[in-house]
Amino acid sequence: MSVDTSVRLPGMPVKNPVMTASGTFGYGLEFSPYGDLRALGGIVVKGLSLAPRQGNPMPRIAETPCGMLNAIGLQNCGVEKFLRDKLPRLPWRDTPIIANLYACDADEFAELAGVLSAEEGVAALEVNISCPNVKAGGIAFGQDPCMAGKLAEAVKKRAGDKPVWVKLSPNVTDIVSIARAAVLGGADALTCINTLTGMSVDIRSRKPRLANVIGGLSGPAIKPVALRAVWQVCQAVSAPVIGVGGISSAEDVLEFILVGAHAVQIGTANFMRPDMAFRIAQRLPELMAELGIEDLASYRGSLRVG
Repeated sequence: MSVDTSVRLPGMPVKNPVMTASGTFGYGLEFSPYGDLRALGGIVVKGLSLAPRQGNPMPRIAETPCGMLNAIGLQNCGVEKFLRDKLPRLPWRDTPIIANLYACDADEFAELAGVLSAEEGVAALEVNISCPNVKAGGIAFGQDPCMAGKLAEAVKKRAGDKPVWVKLSPNVTDIVSIARAAVLGGADALTCINTLTGMSVDIRSRKPRLANVIGGLSGPAIKPVALRAVWQVCQAVSAPVIGVGGISSAEDVLEFILVGAHAVQIGTANFMRPDMAFRIAQRLPELMAELGIEDLASYRGSLRVG
């Protein structure tokens, strides 16, 4: 049976819905020994800031049941070095490269968007709204609908013809209100979800397992939360949603598409197996054929409720 795995996202068609999640796949180049980067639907590189960042002190990762905690602190080489040394070596003509943006205020986000929008090799901009807004007492942009909407608007104004994705935080009481505000602000698509806030402690040393004390929980443990969030957001907005959270198989991919997602991102599973994203992309058309799914468009959002 012939199947169609292609997906149409704003401003860019993709060969399949399997992408990588920011912060779990380096700049993409690190994973080239484990598979063909051109086989992926897209590569979302680790968060970029205007200036290089050292990140948080060690330890920055702690394993948990069915997942992991991280408090890397968005360590990165800075946008200038990425554009000079990393992007030219990526297969951006064959696989969309999505830049993930990190900043501490709307002006800085806008400036970063302006720099990246001029690059032919960057297909889209993903905005990390889990960042703290230093001009608003440190509250995360993604925890307030008004701030989320204004940030999306500021980035969109400087993004040129690049689609803007807003990555939603699950650490809110009403993710739908944030999603709606981001779309009203100009977001072309939404990534759903970022990590859940958590912590882990050692009863013998009486110390936290992360130097930062708290961190972001990811992995299979959060998949039910991510599915719920994607389903709710897809019911509320017309913008495409990219699902992320605990995906580690082709079956997981279809679950997210079933609740309405256009595409997905593989995250923590890349730490379990560095070839995981490639394996899932290869397995997906086989699974679709087994289930009689001819194309993803007809399957998307077909969950039978009630």
